[in-house]
Parts: sequence; structure tokens; C-alpha cells
Amino acid sequence: MSILNYKGRNVYYDVQGEGKPILILNGIMMSTKSWEPFMESLVESNQIIRLDFIDQGQSDKLVSSVYTQDIQVQIIESLLKALKLEKINIVGISYGGEVALAFAVKHPNLVDRMVLFNTTPYTSPWLAEIGYKWNSIGRTRNGQTYYQATIPAIYSPSFYEKRLDWMKKREQILLPVFSNPDFLDAMERLTNSAENFDVRDELHVVDAPTLIVAADEDYLTPIQNQKALHELMKNSELIILPGVGHASMYERPMLFTSLVLGFINTKQTTYNI
Repeated sequence: MSILNYKGRNVYYDVQGEGKPILILNGIMMSTKSWEPFMESLVESNQIIRLDFIDQGQSDKLVSSVYTQDIQVQIIESLLKALKLEKINIVGISYGGEVALAFAVKHPNLVDRMVLFNTTPYTSPWLAEIGYKWNSIGRTRNGQTYYQATIPAIYSPSFYEKRLDWMKKREQILLPVFSNPDFLDAMERLTNSAENFDVRDELHVVDAPTLIVAADEDYLTPIQNQKALHELMKNSELIILPGVGHASMYERPMLFTSLVLGFINTKQTTYNI
């Protein structure tokens, strides 16, 4: 168990494997444990660094606090210094992808390559309204209602129906978590921290080769927002996954690991063709 002391707060992180370092950044409801199914493949030839953002997983909770995603960027800065890393590859999904972009805009020289899943360059008014709804339902402390409002929309309809037994098992695991007031309060703070996220006017400074992986049945970060991110990033590639929702790494796990490892570990970035 590794702990980073950030301004008197404990931030949990985990380092496994050797080789080119890859920092994996969680989606808003995730934690370091969420990546466990992928670790056997990821650590085979890379050093994998997992991090629980503040208010996530095993990291401290900022009770009764108001903050922006900049605090998560500062935590990454502190972590890289603690690990003595001069440059990092970053994989982020959703909220984690946003933090990755904010970090890359602030420190373009520290980023080698990025792979961003289901990521938007800004919080649209439409997405903000979804956040407000989640917060409002969270305040009822009704875990069942919170689950119904958040989880089904994360997956594509076809995956949800095809894997209904798995989804029902997930529901039983998540209901106690979603009924916990501490978790719901942390979720509200995390949601609010992304309310004013917008890096559209700053992305031109990012030079790192970036793979943007979009999903055409993503109802939280719609595909037009993911396409807009690609258009704004001069050194990016775009892949669109058909029939896939917001939780793309769970819907297409082998493809997720293949895209991450292939894009980050490919030796050449330019080809004489």
C-alpha cells in the first residue's frame, strides 16, 4: 500500500510492473480496484501506476469542501515528483480523461503519449444537468434510485441486455455503496469539481501523440463531443467503437488493453511511407 502525502491529505496509489510507465486515471465512480481485471495484461511489459483521486477509493475525503479538478492535477504533479518520473504516459476515461487533458495543458512537456476513452474537452450544459440530477438523487440517500439513475446509462443498451445477469450482480454489489452517505457526498463533490471544466482554448499546446477512443452509444459524453476533442488536438487519432457505451473498457476489455498497450508501446511515431 503506497500513500502520497498531499498537503496533509493521504492519497492512495499503486505501482506494479516494470518498463515504460503508464498512469491510469479513474472515471468518476471508479477506484484503483476497478482496473484489477486488466492488470495481468497491462503489467506484462509496463510499469502501471494507479491512483485514487481525492474523494475516491482509499484516498482521503474532502468533507464539506469545494474544489475543482485542478486539485487532481496538482496531485498528479506531486506523484510524479515522488516517483521521480520526468515524463509519463497517461490513460484516462471520462473524468480521468478530463484530468489528463487538464494536466497535459498545464504540463505538455511531461506527457509522452495519451490514450483517452469516452472523454470530452468541456462540460456541456447538457452534461452539467445530468450531474445536477445525480446530485439531487444522491441527497435522497436512496441507493436503489441512485443506481437506477446512474448505472444503466453508463452501458450500451445491447450490452445491458446481453449481460443482464452480470448487471444484476453488479447492482447487488453497488447498492450498499450507493446507500452510503459518505460515498454520495464524495460523488457530489467530484461531480461539482467538473462543472466548469473546459480546455477547448488550450488544447493547441498539447503535442503528445494521443489516441481518442469514442463510443457511438455513449450517452454521457456524446460522440459529437468526443469528435470535437479530436478536431482540437493536432496530434491525435480517433477510433469509434460501434455499439459501445460509456463504460467502454468493461464492454470491450480485450480491445481496451490492446489499444492502450499498442498505442503506448509502438516504437515509431513517424513512418517513411
